[in-house]
Amino acid sequence: MTRTLKSPNDVRIVAVVGSGVIGIGWILHYLRMGLEVRAYDPAPIARTRISEMVAMSWPIMEELGLRTGARMGNLVIAESLANAVATADVVQEAAPEDVKIKTQLFADIDAVAPASTIILTSTSGISMTLIQADCANPGRTATGHPFNPPYLIPLVEVLGGEQTDPEVVEWTMEFYRTFDKYPVFLEREVPAFIASRLQEAMWREALHMIAAGEATVEMIDDCITEGPGLRWVVTGPVMNFHLAGGPDGMKHVLDHFGPTLKEPWTRLIAPELTDELRAAVIDGCNRESAGRSVDEMVLDRDRAIIAVMKARRESAEAATRRRSR
Repeated sequence: MTRTLKSPNDVRIVAVVGSGVIGIGWILHYLRMGLEVRAYDPAPIARTRISEMVAMSWPIMEELGLRTGARMGNLVIAESLANAVATADVVQEAAPEDVKIKTQLFADIDAVAPASTIILTSTSGISMTLIQADCANPGRTATGHPFNPPYLIPLVEVLGGEQTDPEVVEWTMEFYRTFDKYPVFLEREVPAFIASRLQEAMWREALHMIAAGEATVEMIDDCITEGPGLRWVVTGPVMNFHLAGGPDGMKHVLDHFGPTLKEPWTRLIAPELTDELRAAVIDGCNRESAGRSVDEMVLDRDRAIIAVMKARRESAEAATRRRSR
């Protein structure tokens, strides 16, 4: 169907449903963008948790840069789902990753949200087709999968379900661009999408090496942060191989290293999560944390990412200036 959609520039109110790590991240992002946010979570401690996390993280929002009108006072913690979405231009759902919960929640939101409201899920891999199945108006629903933390990492994977109106997907892409995100459109409903699948492959191999006694948690993390992770910030894994191929680029890499694809360098089947493996991973993380709390480490991580993002932006601007001479 063809629907009339307001311009993303005219969006003023976003409802965020769910207050876990992703939900809080979306609340902070939309507040930083100068939008009014209506937050809702049925958990009894949600109100206190949302308020505390927003207050604790606001200095990071200021460091990132606030849009005109951005302030913590734009946050309203709603008493009910209906109150949260009653005046929302967009609903960003961030409930637990359970298909039954999300399907029912989308049906509930669809039943009470204004007809013009766009409803987006933050699911990290559940099919939009399944989530929208019980909605009376599924055409206005789509996936907007962020990467943690949503207030800092630009990526959002966008796709529709079988009943999503094409113009809603296009609108969602523009909505995220308007509010400082980097949307990537997926034409197909690939389980777990793109980024999570790539991340999962590395995670499985890391678990195999820990289980086999081939590496510790600290060794694995150091080998990424001090090695390929530094390159991936700039080029991504595929382009990194292209650059490694010299003048012939990827052609040389595939010709030279193609045969190694048959070597047993990775074990993508997930390892058995034994008690011993669980203990090794948890103990390793505790050693690497060195007594720091998760909240302290999150703030340290955020400031480091901001510094990397600023440096990357400055490098790109300098390269542009050089090319224009």
